Amino acid sequence: MSSRLRGLDGDTSDGILLADRGHPHIDAPPPAYDQVPPWNKDADNMARADGAKSPQWYSFKSWSIKTWLIIGAVIVVVIVAVVVGAVEGTKANAYPNYKTLNYTLSETYSTDDFFDNFDYFTDSDPTNGFVTYVSQETAESLNLTYASSSSAVLRVDTSDADSSASSDSSSSSDGSGGSATSSSQGNQGGQSSQGGQSAPGRTRRSTATSRNSVRVTSKNQYDSGLFIFDVKHTPYGCGTWPALWLTDPNNWPAHGEIDVMEAVNNGTSGNQMTLHTASGCKMNHKRKQTGTALYKNCYWDANDEAGCGVKGNTSTFGEDLNTLGGGVTAVEWRPAGIRMWQFERDSIPDDISNSSPDPNSWGEALADFPNTGCDIGSHFKNQSIVINIDLCGDWAGGSAYSSFDCPSNCTDFVANNPSEFTKAYWEFGAFQIYQSS
Repeated sequence: MSSRLRGLDGDTSDGILLADRGHPHIDAPPPAYDQVPPWNKDADNMARADGAKSPQWYSFKSWSIKTWLIIGAVIVVVIVAVVVGAVEGTKANAYPNYKTLNYTLSETYSTDDFFDNFDYFTDSDPTNGFVTYVSQETAESLNLTYASSSSAVLRVDTSDADSSASSDSSSSSDGSGGSATSSSQGNQGGQSSQGGQSAPGRTRRSTATSRNSVRVTSKNQYDSGLFIFDVKHTPYGCGTWPALWLTDPNNWPAHGEIDVMEAVNNGTSGNQMTLHTASGCKMNHKRKQTGTALYKNCYWDANDEAGCGVKGNTSTFGEDLNTLGGGVTAVEWRPAGIRMWQFERDSIPDDISNSSPDPNSWGEALADFPNTGCDIGSHFKNQSIVINIDLCGDWAGGSAYSSFDCPSNCTDFVANNPSEFTKAYWEFGAFQIYQSS
């Protein structure tokens, strides 16, 4: 030890005795007993020899078992949260492999014998429509379904008479540029009525008597395929609810429903493509589509039975689409998912026109329903093609009717305005169904 630190034995420090400095422990007498402060444990610990310090919180050597357990639990929670987040993030971004398939034409619904491929539905409307679906015999006699070498037409009855009326008309142009229609277009020579008021000289139709229309279901059923629908004209007008769709008529909703083209009233909201399924099918994962997604739960009983729909722009249905000459709607249904496209007449891909379609060359679909949140194979089976024009009903006749600025109430308007339904018709070119090889 250096001499600078000695001093208690009388040695000097820098030549000065410690006693000469007036050291308090040497010069001062001891305090009286009653002046001694009480013992303080914390102060005593802090004043330990050599300046020893108490353990710090970050010194893990001093942690108790309880502390270790708490820290361990926190670490486990953090790890679980990270793993779950990563898994959910992966699921949300998962996307099926829509690898290119080779499609071969397996079936064609030609226009001239178009309706030979269908059965006519004559039961009461399951969606509470103000409509009478007529038999093939009645439809043909009223000229509600007819076909030629260029197109097939399905339309609403525009006659003034009740449902017992028969057709005694000859043919005239329907204004679509396609096949001819009945000349008795609901007394078109008379004044059109609005707001449920009868035209002059016309007997008011009873609102208890619905208007005639047609619903047909294909005789063949399908479990997959690429469907090419040539659509030349879509129905529109207040009170109308047209649809081109697929379903299993005997097992709904267990075998699902695919709405390909659907709109209500004036159709100005655009085409809506929708799936309806049993429980367990959702579209809350990554999708590649140009349309606007609506609800993501496809379960038929959720969201007021809305299904999981995707909406196109205004040119995908109604007058806007018809003005463009219609177009082609394509549906690819495969285990990886269901995708749907719409092409305007002057934008139909060459490979469709050449009967060698390749969906992967068409760009993003208007509606994409991938299998990442829905087992396509179990939810969609034995699908028939269905075409109909409903009137009023749960959708067109509900709150949607007034939202399109339609007059009066739906049933009254439908009953008493036959000339308003001259544009309520489907006109199709051929349907083609392809299967992958």
